[in-house]
Amino acid sequence: MTQPTSAQAAIMDFAPKLVELTDDVLFGDVWEHGDLPKRDRSLITVASLITSSSFEQLPNQLRLAKANGLTETEITEAIIHLAFYAGWPKAMSAIQVAEKVFAE
Repeated sequence: MTQPTSAQAAIMDFAPKLVELTDDVLFGDVWEHGDLPKRDRSLITVASLITSSSFEQLPNQLRLAKANGLTETEITEAIIHLAFYAGWPKAMSAIQVAEKVFAE
C-alpha cells in the first residue's frame, strides 16, 4: 500500500474533491508543467505562503523545498529578505516554523 499524500492524510474524509484537485491538478499537472524547475517553484511557493501568512501550509512546503534542492541556508536567506518586503512579523513567524522543520 502506498503512503497517503499530505492532502489525503489531512482532509480526505472531509473534502475528497479538494484532495483530488491538490493531488491531480496542483501536484500532478502544475508542478510538472513547463520549464520552471521544481527548485524554483518551491522558492516561489514558500515566499507566497510567507507573504500571505499561510503558516499552516509552510512546514510541508519547507520539506518539499528541501527535497527539491533548496538548502536551509537559502531558505533562511529568503525569509530574511522577505522581512523587508512582506513584513517583519511574517518573517519572524516563518523563521520559527523553519527552525522547527529544520530540527526534524
